[in-house]
Amino acid sequence: MLRYPSNRRVKIDEPADVDDETLDDGADDGSGSLKLRPSNSNVTEDLEPFMGVKVRRRASRNRDYIGDYIDVQSRPCIMKILEKQGDRKVLFADKILKFTGSGKMKRRILLITDFAIYILDPDTDSLKRRIALAAVEKLCLSELSDNFVAIIIPTEYDLLIASTRKTEIVTVLAAATKSASDYELEVSLSNSFEYNSAAEVVKEVQFEEVEGGVRTRIVQK
Repeated sequence: MLRYPSNRRVKIDEPADVDDETLDDGADDGSGSLKLRPSNSNVTEDLEPFMGVKVRRRASRNRDYIGDYIDVQSRPCIMKILEKQGDRKVLFADKILKFTGSGKMKRRILLITDFAIYILDPDTDSLKRRIALAAVEKLCLSELSDNFVAIIIPTEYDLLIASTRKTEIVTVLAAATKSASDYELEVSLSNSFEYNSAAEVVKEVQFEEVEGGVRTRIVQK
């Protein structure tokens, strides 16, 4: 997959970092192998930007957003980072799983403001990556009840994350992008999609509905 130059602004503060792997939605059993758990805390009906296609969890239909799940104002290191970047309005903040270019899963904080996406280390609150909203081309999701979302950034490598608050993340990103630039962020729904896990590394994420949940495979193209 070729990455073409873009006129969109982007700021990246993390170097590019997937062996093939299979993940099942389930509970974290404390054994060291992290399993993903289905979400019960997503979004209200009228804010769903999924064009009526998404298979939605019943519990997600009547939940309202909280936005800041980590109390950003009580974390001085994060506040200092936001002040330095001129960002003050936090739309969403929560712990997520981020997939690196080598296929590892790392715990991170995803923070969304009205201008940018921040990826931070949850242990040190240090900045790992900053992406201007203007650099995001689209979001990729499956049509099933899993926790994955890929944020596609044509000028750099993409971002694959897993969160039990995926629906909220997508809705916040779509609304923030429209508010900042009047640009309609594309939300692409498919049970397989590609993303660039590093500058020249293309991965395909495949989803399959199985008894008791969704099986997810990440394979190199």
